[in-house]
Amino acid sequence: MTQADTAPARTGTGGPVRDRYLDLLRSLALLRVVVYHLFGWPWLTVLFPSMGVMFALAGSLMARSLSRPAAQVIRGRLRRLLPPLWLFGAVLLTLLLTAGWHPLHDPDVGGGWTGWARLSTYFLPFGAPPYPEHLGSASGLLDDTWAEQAAGPLWYLRAYLWFVLLSPLLLRAFRRWPLPTALAPPALTAVVSTGLLTIPGETGNAVTDFAVYGGCWILGFAHQEGVLARVPRYAAVSSACGVMAVGLWWASGHPGPGGWDLNDIPLAQACWSFGAVVLLLQYAPSWRELPRSLRRWDRPITLSNNRAVTIYLWHNVLIMATFPIVDQAYDLPFMDSDRAAGFLDSTYGFWTFLAVWPLIVTAVIAFGWVEDVAAGRRARVWPDGRGRERPRRRRERAAPEPDRAPRPHRGGRAPGRGR
Repeated sequence: MTQADTAPARTGTGGPVRDRYLDLLRSLALLRVVVYHLFGWPWLTVLFPSMGVMFALAGSLMARSLSRPAAQVIRGRLRRLLPPLWLFGAVLLTLLLTAGWHPLHDPDVGGGWTGWARLSTYFLPFGAPPYPEHLGSASGLLDDTWAEQAAGPLWYLRAYLWFVLLSPLLLRAFRRWPLPTALAPPALTAVVSTGLLTIPGETGNAVTDFAVYGGCWILGFAHQEGVLARVPRYAAVSSACGVMAVGLWWASGHPGPGGWDLNDIPLAQACWSFGAVVLLLQYAPSWRELPRSLRRWDRPITLSNNRAVTIYLWHNVLIMATFPIVDQAYDLPFMDSDRAAGFLDSTYGFWTFLAVWPLIVTAVIAFGWVEDVAAGRRARVWPDGRGRERPRRRRERAAPEPDRAPRPHRGGRAPGRGR
């Protein structure tokens, strides 16, 4: 989900062309993540497995990039991933320290070199960053679990980093043994979920995340390498539906704290995400531009893809900030009546949904430029693709090719660790 992940593909003409279908999927995944963390509806994890989709898209683009030397690709990915994380980590640690957290005195962090090493995960996400479970007062401006909510999205960057580092080996294994490599992560998830293998602590969480979403990452390889397209559609669809059915069957007998929330049921999440990604990529068209019916969303989709890391990193903090903002409405003069207060109570989620988007826009403007700098590009305030159509049309008028046929192309849970 870095700038490299949203980079345009190159066609045979030599010009950069984005695959707008993949851009659309990434935008839908980001939207679903924000809505899920805002409302906590468990059914959203079944409706659209956003994290599985994002890992699959990243895996596809990683496989494409590995046509270059692996060390160069990994270095480029790290260069694009780390600066936005550094800015987020610096701001979050400043807030935590200002609020009174003393990390090296926290028994869960440890002192000396161990404590400093754990703090470094805010800037090099090889492990889980430490944070206080409770900070402040439950009756304060923010809930006393705000630190956990703010640090929640960092699990994705840890998993993404390990996928990037291991991709050269995974891609080599996939090219030699496609099916066993694709099925190995779901099989590992089954081993862990059934208790045959128990790995405690954050190491266990890291292994579980890798296993749950590893199949989706490797399906991205299959999409990029053309392997998935060579599978007969009836076989791919029937197999995917069977795997998804296994996921739902397992979820029905092993509900988590949120019932059918697949984020709490690793094996169900792995199976459902795997099957859904197969369907989405099996039917994937190759859109150089959005269909006419979706063209009104072209700029928001372009913007969200160019600022995917910023939106993902900051959205939990911004959701937390909407609650005290909406709470100010209770102090308005016309809110004295029980009827008015009851109306605000019943529509509270709607107002927080409206309030979070201006905050996300503010974060995109304030912090998003770091993604451009990390990618070695000119810093942009609002990269929504505005102005790109006019130059393209001008080039087309300047160099028409009337005799050349067009090339065919293939057509609430509070925010936290939840995906």
